[in-house]
Amino acid sequence: MGRHLIAELYGCDASILGDLEALRTTLLEAAQASGAKVLGEFFKKFSGGGGVTGILAIAESHFSIHTWPEYGYAAVDLFTCGSQVDPWKAYEVVRKKMRPTRMYVKELKRGIIEGEVLWQKEAK
Repeated sequence: MGRHLIAELYGCDASILGDLEALRTTLLEAAQASGAKVLGEFFKKFSGGGGVTGILAIAESHFSIHTWPEYGYAAVDLFTCGSQVDPWKAYEVVRKKMRPTRMYVKELKRGIIEGEVLWQKEAK
């Protein structure tokens, strides 16, 4: 049903990681590049030189970013549902804007349905 990219970005410029407007613009550009439809947004800059938390609600799920300028680190989630939106195109925008020196990205397939089983309780 969906694709979820979880990106760990290290070695990013602290000035970018603390710039709410630059991060907001980055996620909006990522949404546009991926083909997503933005429904709403929330961004918060933390005081004392802290980082930024930002979330875009998209019709196809959500994009989010959480930053720690003091560590040069950003955690990014790009979750899309359906086949019309490409989270990797969104990731490329984020990567180019954030310019990490090191990164780790994992793609999770979400909502895999096999046969007739739509929901199954996890065994304990």
